[in-house]
Amino acid sequence: MALGTKGTLFVGTQRAGVVYAIVDRNHDGVADDGLVIATNLTSPNGVAFRDGALYVGDAWRILRYDDIENHLEHPPKPVVIYDGYPRDAWHGWKYIGFGPDGWLYVPVGAPCNVCERDPPYASITRIKPDGTGMEVFARGVRNSVGFDWDPKTKELWFTDNGRDSLGDDLPDDELDHAPKPGMHFGFPYCHAVLLPGESRPRGAGDPQFGPGHDCAKEFTRAEVGLGAHVASLGMKFYTGKMFPAQYRDQIFIAEHGSWDRSKPIGYRVVVARPGEQGEKRLETFAEGWLQPNGKSWGRPVDVLVAPDGALLVSDDQAGAIYRITYDKK
Repeated sequence: MALGTKGTLFVGTQRAGVVYAIVDRNHDGVADDGLVIATNLTSPNGVAFRDGALYVGDAWRILRYDDIENHLEHPPKPVVIYDGYPRDAWHGWKYIGFGPDGWLYVPVGAPCNVCERDPPYASITRIKPDGTGMEVFARGVRNSVGFDWDPKTKELWFTDNGRDSLGDDLPDDELDHAPKPGMHFGFPYCHAVLLPGESRPRGAGDPQFGPGHDCAKEFTRAEVGLGAHVASLGMKFYTGKMFPAQYRDQIFIAEHGSWDRSKPIGYRVVVARPGEQGEKRLETFAEGWLQPNGKSWGRPVDVLVAPDGALLVSDDQAGAIYRITYDKK
């Protein structure tokens, strides 16, 4: 999800191949209309807005729709600003966003569960708004589908999905911190593991690719362990003023929920507090999508802070976007 300057909510839909514009004309917190901006795309998961234009991450390419909010009824043809990303379907969808430096950040997932491939695979890249200058910003990132910048330090934080097939409890999904370019976060050699009594995950060597590597010395440790297989996706720092003060500048994360675990977990929205220790570092904010019988009726995908401070949560199983508010009364 991404917001335009006029309040239009743009929503990418990976499987449907469609990008929507959702309009709340009377500003009552309920959508009045949903318009189709683009169809027949390959995997338009990521959307970002800058200088009146909508950017769409469509698998191996980045599209730009100029002056979009003035042409919602008749969208312009897109400009392809970059089409050099890998075309692999596995982890091929993109979550995109503009950083404080003005560059567009674009992750490139590993084309596998676990494998050794050269960048730009398993990385977070960035390009200039015109599509030039593509470079790798962070390496060793298996599959990030959510990131944001600390409103105070302007440093990048991102979620990363851990590998499968190591059992129910290994390894943790990660909340990572990349204050500068060039950092390596371990994949495929080391994965985050949160041991009892620890608040910051340590690295554990991968059974196949880990031998010969010193996880503690070679790679950057995760800041917060999110749990194994929770499928942590979209994340945002809370910059609104509606919620109580304890949520200000903390990180909201959408957990899509596990698919390969004997007892399902995730299916919720959590708050990460990197400045805290122990149990205070991670707390459940919204849940209920996962029922006691292990079945789910919804799966959170992304979060976004609305201009009024409400929290928007997208759900690709229920096909809905929720608006969470706080009433001081």
